[in-house]
Amino acid sequence: MSEESGGGQPVRTDGSLSASLRAQSEHVWEGLHAHPFLRELSGGVLPLEKFRFFIEQDLLYLPDFARCIAMGAAKSRTESELRYFTAQLQGTLGMEIPNQQRVLGRLLELGAEDRAGALGMAPANVAYTSYLKAVAALEGPLEIVAAVLPCAWSYVEIAERLAGERADHPVYSDWVGFYLTDEVRSLVGTMREDFDSMAWEADLGPTRRNRLAEIFAMSSRLEGAFWEMAYTLDQWPDLRVGPEPLVARRPALAQADAPARALTGRD
Repeated sequence: MSEESGGGQPVRTDGSLSASLRAQSEHVWEGLHAHPFLRELSGGVLPLEKFRFFIEQDLLYLPDFARCIAMGAAKSRTESELRYFTAQLQGTLGMEIPNQQRVLGRLLELGAEDRAGALGMAPANVAYTSYLKAVAALEGPLEIVAAVLPCAWSYVEIAERLAGERADHPVYSDWVGFYLTDEVRSLVGTMREDFDSMAWEADLGPTRRNRLAEIFAMSSRLEGAFWEMAYTLDQWPDLRVGPEPLVARRPALAQADAPARALTGRD
C-alpha cells in the first residue's frame, strides 16, 4: 500500500513502524533527494573535490557508525538481536568501508583536489556521530536501530531514484551502483524487517513510539546536514586555511582504515 507525497513520489505505508517513521519524516527525506549535491551527482557535473570531501568525511563517519552498531550488539537482550547487529556490523566493515576506500583511490587517480576533508571530522560530521553515540550510550537496542536506520535506508532509496537518471561518469555511476547491489539492498531490507519485529515484540506504547520517531527524524535531518556539509565544503576554519602537507592527513585516514584492515587482516 502506498500514498503520494507532496513531491508526487509514492511513500510506502504498509502499517509497519519503519514505514510510519519514514512517512512522518517525508518532508526531510524529500529534501535529501532534492539536495543539489545529489542532483549534480546525478547529472555527472558535481565537482570532484566535493565528492572527495564527502568520501573522506564518510570514511571518518563510518567507524563511529560501526561502533554504535557494536553498542547495539553489546546491549542485545535476545539472540536474534545479537545476530541482527552482528550482520549490520559486518556489512559496514566488510562492504561499505572498503567500497568508500576504493572510490577515494579512484578520485585521487582522477586528480580530485584536496579540500581538507581527511584532516578531521567537519562540524556536521561531529554533530551526527555525536548524536549516534549519545543514543547508543543512553538508550536501548531498538532506539539504536532507529538512529542508524536513516543512513542505510536513505542511501538505498537515493540510489534507486538516481538509477534511471544518472549520467555516465567514471566514479559517480559506480558509487550509485554499489547501493543498488543485491547485498546492500538485502541488508537494508533485513534491517527494516528486524526493526519492525523488535518493535512488535516490545509492544510499544505511545511514549516510546514518539521517542523512536524523534530519533529517526533527527538522524534524517543530520543526513541532510551531511550532504550540505559536503556540497559547501564546510570544514573547521583552522583546517580550511592554506594547503596541508600529506603527512598531516595520514592519522585521520589511518584511523578510518583501521576497521577494514582489522577485518581483512591487512597490516
